[in-house]
Amino acid sequence: MNRSESKDLNTAIKIDKAFLSLLETKDFAYITIKEVCAAAGVNRSTFYLHYQNTRELLDESLLFLYRQFLSYFQSRSEDFLRRISHCPLEELRLITPEYLTPYLSFIRDHRRLYAASMENPGNFQSEDTYQRMFRNIFDPILARFSVPEAERPYWMAFYLRGIAGVVSEWAKTGCTLPVESVAGILMKCIPAGPSSSPASGTAPPAAPTAPARP
Repeated sequence: MNRSESKDLNTAIKIDKAFLSLLETKDFAYITIKEVCAAAGVNRSTFYLHYQNTRELLDESLLFLYRQFLSYFQSRSEDFLRRISHCPLEELRLITPEYLTPYLSFIRDHRRLYAASMENPGNFQSEDTYQRMFRNIFDPILARFSVPEAERPYWMAFYLRGIAGVVSEWAKTGCTLPVESVAGILMKCIPAGPSSSPASGTAPPAAPTAPARP
């Protein structure tokens, strides 16, 4: 019987909740399996039926929260996606508070877990879930701007890593800057949408203009 087959959902939830509670008061690097077991009221053998170590527990905790938010995100994005297909092109924006605000609020509410994950990278499932959240939004917008399908993964990689970089810096400060301010920064960093180019059909976002020297 492998580990996934041996997991008891209620026990796994108890372990996850105990871990998240400890993470509110301690850095991830200092949380031990012994502490998690004591907080969850389980023994070490039960812990090892569910997780190999605290790194795997961190990964699964983040993945669980991301999936919860993805489900919420998808249900809220249906109306938004319908508007994408009908609104005038000049009104179309890649980045809007409509979906940035709930995402940033989610990160703020789970900032210690997110920061721990950024300091200990390696969960490819969480990365894939993060990308799917925004791919559902960006892909139809890029299609409206006539970005060739073969180019879209590169455009999305550019935008998604930019968003992740800003959010990572925000998390390092404990998310002290208001959600609205971070959303505003992202909207300034990312242009309204791809601009047309006679040569290739699309052009990359313009780089910021350097200030003139006195």
